[in-house]
Amino acid sequence: MKKPVAWMANNHVAANLLMAFVLVTGVIGIIDIKGTRVGRRIHGFAVNGTIEQLDDVMERLSGVNLRPHRFIIAEEGVPGSVTARLLEQAEHFGVSLARLPRLTDFRATGKEALEPRPIAIEDLLGRAQKVLDRAAMENLIRGKRVLVTGAGGTIGGELARQIAALGPAHLSLLDHSEYALYTIDMEIGSAAPKLARSMILANVRNRERIEEAVGEEHPDIVFHAAALKHVPMVEANPEEGVLTNAIGSRNVADACRAAGVGKMVLISTDKAVNPSSIMGATKRVAESYCQARNLAAAMPGDGETRFITVRFGNVLGSTGSVVPLFQRQLSRGGPLTVTHPDMTRYFMTVREAVELVLEASVLGIASDQNDAIYVLDMGEPVRILDLAQQMIRLAGLRPDEDVKIEITGLRPGEKMHEELFHDAEVTAPTRYPGVLIARPRALDLDVLVDGIETLEAAARRRDAGAVRHVLATLVPDYAPSPTL
Repeated sequence: MKKPVAWMANNHVAANLLMAFVLVTGVIGIIDIKGTRVGRRIHGFAVNGTIEQLDDVMERLSGVNLRPHRFIIAEEGVPGSVTARLLEQAEHFGVSLARLPRLTDFRATGKEALEPRPIAIEDLLGRAQKVLDRAAMENLIRGKRVLVTGAGGTIGGELARQIAALGPAHLSLLDHSEYALYTIDMEIGSAAPKLARSMILANVRNRERIEEAVGEEHPDIVFHAAALKHVPMVEANPEEGVLTNAIGSRNVADACRAAGVGKMVLISTDKAVNPSSIMGATKRVAESYCQARNLAAAMPGDGETRFITVRFGNVLGSTGSVVPLFQRQLSRGGPLTVTHPDMTRYFMTVREAVELVLEASVLGIASDQNDAIYVLDMGEPVRILDLAQQMIRLAGLRPDEDVKIEITGLRPGEKMHEELFHDAEVTAPTRYPGVLIARPRALDLDVLVDGIETLEAAARRRDAGAVRHVLATLVPDYAPSPTL
């Protein structure tokens, strides 16, 4: 039976999860999101009304001295728009908003494990929990030698954590940052002390070093997450973006082929679709190269490495992303800076993104569609201004009263709205909810190889104009931001 929103008069909770809206001390009523049970009593508690009727319900309860101190969401999978609306109403009424723990939150037993939790920013996404093919994910990894590039980053680190939990024979962690590599190695060592692993301090730009590392580690699967992702920073340093994102991806792909690696998974971005930035265009070059290599692998005489590309949008809390920025600005009392009031972005949690990357990898290995790119279903785009207002409310403050929001204007390379698919890409669902397939236009491998060599030469001689010109040749849809 689906649980409606419950409200409580105090903070004490002692409940079985399935009965959380009933077996609590201080419950004074229930609000039904769908409105189908208004007027009924559920386990003795009245269903007082709908969200639309909250004003009237609060007035009635206040009239009999039963005004609640807190609203508690008791249902799993409440849409983010509903959670955001409840957050606004809680602010309006001067009460707090919390939620009961999800089934997947339970890591302990007893009263403490069942306490309502504060609403977090990921709750505002309202993404339904996907049913994952854990057996297939484990079969992909268990007993295999796995190498992760960019292992010290947000995506690479989460890949390392989830891969370590799936029982690989060996885990190779590669990153160019000494501290980031040390940190993730210590974390994996603590979580999986018996797992054989190695730390590789290397930069994907260095072709010889990457060939050496991949050859020595003998991985069965390589997850390539190393990239420069900060759009304005890469825009200001185009040669660096090219050398890491395009040349680095080619180096990893070629090293995999030379070492006979069975599978390479490229982590891509929605910014590669109709790119307006150097970052997006360089990631599109990486996509095109892996796609062309994958098609060539089906031809006699070429390497046998299978290339799988997975494309998705922003992850909450990733390094350099807007959520940590807002958190830092909030800690200083504001203001929060938003580039444009109508700007939107796709978001998902890093854990969900990596889970779906692993599922997409399962699909890519089993598929005979060598031209496919796997795209994660990101749900509905989020307006950044709404996100800023919601984060202020989550801090118990009022937007534009306690904390100001400033509109600063688009930065170089930024788009108002990102896209997950190009208009020319043929899309289709897969057997896994949350993973879609796109068949983009394939580019000729020889043209790509020559073009990438020309691009590398331009980047290494620090010729930004030539870099942009070659990128526009390799990525016809690249339209540099007018803010440049």
